[in-house]
Amino acid sequence: MKKFLALVMAAAMLLSLVSVSASAEDYTIRIYSNSNSTERVNWLVAAAKEAGFSISLDDNSVISGDTAAIQAANENKDGDILFGLNETRWGQVVDGTYENLSLVDWTPAWAEEVGNYAYTGKAYGLVVQNVLMLYRNDELGTNGEALHFQHWADIVNCGYKWYRQGKVGGTTNANINSAMLYAFTDPTSPAGGVSIDGWKTLWAYCAGGNFTGDSYGFDPLNRGDVQVSTFYSSSLYGMIDSAAESSSTPLVGAPEPENWNLVEIDDGTYYIAEYLGILEREGRTEAQTEIVKAFAEWFGSAETQAAWADEFDSFPCNQVAAAAAYETTPGIYTLKNFALNTVEGTDMTYAAYVAAHSAEWTNIMTNLGFYWKDMSAPNAEPDWDNLDWATLTQAAQ
Repeated sequence: MKKFLALVMAAAMLLSLVSVSASAEDYTIRIYSNSNSTERVNWLVAAAKEAGFSISLDDNSVISGDTAAIQAANENKDGDILFGLNETRWGQVVDGTYENLSLVDWTPAWAEEVGNYAYTGKAYGLVVQNVLMLYRNDELGTNGEALHFQHWADIVNCGYKWYRQGKVGGTTNANINSAMLYAFTDPTSPAGGVSIDGWKTLWAYCAGGNFTGDSYGFDPLNRGDVQVSTFYSSSLYGMIDSAAESSSTPLVGAPEPENWNLVEIDDGTYYIAEYLGILEREGRTEAQTEIVKAFAEWFGSAETQAAWADEFDSFPCNQVAAAAAYETTPGIYTLKNFALNTVEGTDMTYAAYVAAHSAEWTNIMTNLGFYWKDMSAPNAEPDWDNLDWATLTQAAQ
């Protein structure tokens, strides 16, 4: 259970004003992020202003998903801060994949508080995130039957109606796909390092699943449209707390008897961490860079991250913040993490393997037409035995 932090954070933010020069308000810090729901943007703008900073951050009506965020930052070349994303994107930024994005050498005062969630000297962890598979266990779900899979992809044989997302792109969608494909890694496969059976299974997930027009899988499960669904860990408990506002047969949480559960999956789940880094920016003065660094210090600090966690049900990378925000670690963050498992036949973790193949996977799904939105007009299943994978792994021309 989370602790109440409002009074503590109000005091902390007032104290931060003492340490930030008034000149900070004269420079507007340009931020790019995919962690940019309207609620998050409004909260951060207000909290930053109270702490003495002026920031500019587009919400997800303008920039939606990690691909859009990183492309906008690269194309516009006006960014000061990059935060959110995941190891896949951050590995690319650190390695110089994007021609206009490079990071300031930077080590925050709280660097040791985030443990291994760090690209040392470059970017540091903010939030631990994973994807979850949920099911209803009431009369609108499994009627008390417990669901236990070996792999995420076993959903296609579960015997229940499931929700699937309606587009290829987006951080959560990509993480769900990474979870689905985990059991099918094959470094020798020309199909993006995934066996053909893996792509067949993912197609079955699309063909047999239900897309209900919702952005994510919580709402159709909450309404009882499906029995099994997927969602992201951040905000889950908050969504359950307010579930009755959007359903006459809502999901309920403790202390009432819960009518939902996590599917027990032997593999575990796919974790990522969201990070914070300072971008090089042409024309920014040294004094302005110091303002940006001060903001990054403030935003990633234990105090601010504990408040962020309290507001948005996220779980901080910062161990001090986690201890302040949670009396005990929520069960959804105690699941096995297969993102750190080594892929057989390589010396890469699965997270690194995903990073190496993510562009190919996106191209395959886009070129073959996965995740159609019109459920009444499904796309034709590919002729799996006669596909040109060398072309399919390339972006559509």
